[in-house]
Amino acid sequence: MAAHGRSALRDLFDESPTPHIAHPPRTHHRDFYVATDGSFRNGGGGLGAVIETRDGTRVARLATPDMPPDNNVAEYRALHLGLDVLAARAPRDASIGVLVDHDTLASNVNNTVLATSYPDGTPPRQISIPTETRYHWRGIQARLNGFGEVRAARIDSDDNPAHPLANAPRQYEHVNREPDRCVLPEPPESPTAEFPPPSRADRNGGGRASD
Repeated sequence: MAAHGRSALRDLFDESPTPHIAHPPRTHHRDFYVATDGSFRNGGGGLGAVIETRDGTRVARLATPDMPPDNNVAEYRALHLGLDVLAARAPRDASIGVLVDHDTLASNVNNTVLATSYPDGTPPRQISIPTETRYHWRGIQARLNGFGEVRAARIDSDDNPAHPLANAPRQYEHVNREPDRCVLPEPPESPTAEFPPPSRADRNGGGRASD
């Protein structure tokens, strides 16, 4: 359950690993969070996305039928969709937290982000994408470069709020009729000091601090 005045997606992001990128406390101050999921089954599949601000305001939900060739491609299509919708509602300097339940996709997003800090633009680890999704990957890259800061977290499928939207898009098609919202989050809280969250604190210190 999300804390009062905080996004449920933010809570998921805070407690999830961000492959290849350190997770300092300031990471918890994303402006927007987008969770996406793609599904594949014989006869069709679907794409789902949920977007929230840092303070818990829902920006959009999407549930769209799709015909991907496999589940991997569906995941990339879903992220492309979610980022496209977010780009129309967020300022260019916004910091974004991406939540996906696909290890390779989260890794590829973070490696792409890290590559921008290298002089030659080469990612620190090899990026491998399904051939059938190369055009969607180009669209994802363009969106990643269009925001102020992005990083991706890997969450469990059971915790992904976009999962039911992707797996039953016709059942949830009513979410597509929700009014469009272009909202900005409330200003972030200003802590007096930054400390790692309890899950990442050093519990092995044991001894007393010296005077």
